[in-house]
Amino acid sequence: MHQVIHIHPEAPAKPAIGQPCNGCGVCCLAEPCPVGMLVSRKRHGACKALVWADGEGRYRCGLMLAGRPGGGLWRAVWRRWAARWISAGSGCDATIEVESAADRSRQFTP
Repeated sequence: MHQVIHIHPEAPAKPAIGQPCNGCGVCCLAEPCPVGMLVSRKRHGACKALVWADGEGRYRCGLMLAGRPGGGLWRAVWRRWAARWISAGSGCDATIEVESAADRSRQFTP
């Protein structure tokens, strides 16, 4: 299946399967995870919880940002719950092949 997703130009390249997440955003831009489906109220397309972190030059899950430590026990519990549902720390599991705009333009150059 061919799907076009719009990735921030400064986003890091998608890591290989099993490598640590680097915030490329490819998986969440393609489709929401199980908890993202609840938040986004859809099963396809970009997750509404995905946010671009300008200072970090990467995407972040808004559910994890909402649960930052320092806001009491509820925030800590929320963060642990969100981390489990988005599979944080388990490495890249997106089998999506990414083609850059530069790759596409080279394909059509005579």
